[in-house]
Amino acid sequence: MKMARSCKGRATVICYRDEKVLLVRKPKAKWVLPGGKIEPDEAPIEAAARELSEETGMTSEALAFIGIHKFEGRSHHVFQFSVPGSIIAQPQNEIADCQWFSLQDLGCESVKRPSIELLKLYGEPSVKPPDTGALQ
Repeated sequence: MKMARSCKGRATVICYRDEKVLLVRKPKAKWVLPGGKIEPDEAPIEAAARELSEETGMTSEALAFIGIHKFEGRSHHVFQFSVPGSIIAQPQNEIADCQWFSLQDLGCESVKRPSIELLKLYGEPSVKPPDTGALQ
């Protein structure tokens, strides 16, 4: 038995780098976290990886599941990704812009409410990126 599309919700990725988070936006739209609808027969982590690639050009096998939250009747399956400096986010497809923001720089009027709520819950990464410094 297939689940209805509305039951599957959205996959959202919080990308962290150097104490900043990545937001994307379509032309003349508010900023949002990368993500989108989970397609029928698609696992939430597959949707998160697909949407991240479709919107930013970034790929990752290191997405970490951090929770499910319901906003405005829609479930958000939330993942995090600690983005290495060697990976560049570039706007793709319908996305006009990608930008890194410190949490202090975010203005609530320029960011959609579900993204603000998720950043309030998960503003700090729970999985730190590996230390790539010199070995001691």
